[in-house]
Amino acid sequence: MDIRKINNLKIRLTTTEDYQELVSWWKWHRFTPPNIDMLPNSLKDGIMISINEINCCAGFIYRTPSSFCWCEYIVSNPEIKDKSIRTEALCLLINNITELARKMGFKIIFTSVKNQNLINKYQSCGYAKGTSTIEMIKEL
Repeated sequence: MDIRKINNLKIRLTTTEDYQELVSWWKWHRFTPPNIDMLPNSLKDGIMISINEINCCAGFIYRTPSSFCWCEYIVSNPEIKDKSIRTEALCLLINNITELARKMGFKIIFTSVKNQNLINKYQSCGYAKGTSTIEMIKEL
């Protein structure tokens, strides 16, 4: 199924009202949800893809003061069982985040991914694998 042919496809910026739904999605995917204050620009630098008023997937852009930005916290609605719809929605999300970053003036967009299915989706959208690294995180 080609979701671009669905009349009720909606691409919009995320809002604080989306947060609890996103938390439930991250938990379902066994991912620790970020605190709301860890999401960029009060959730205004995120994109949500919806079909027929059902939110399908979302992700965020973290701005830097350079020509580099970060795409993070991509998540999909576990209630969307049709794999082809979920795949196409995620690719549409990644492409829209990429285009938003370009319009913001960024030259490079970076992400960190370990889920092979999501890696495949990024690659199908023109992203290339970087080096294998270990993320180092410290809560302050």
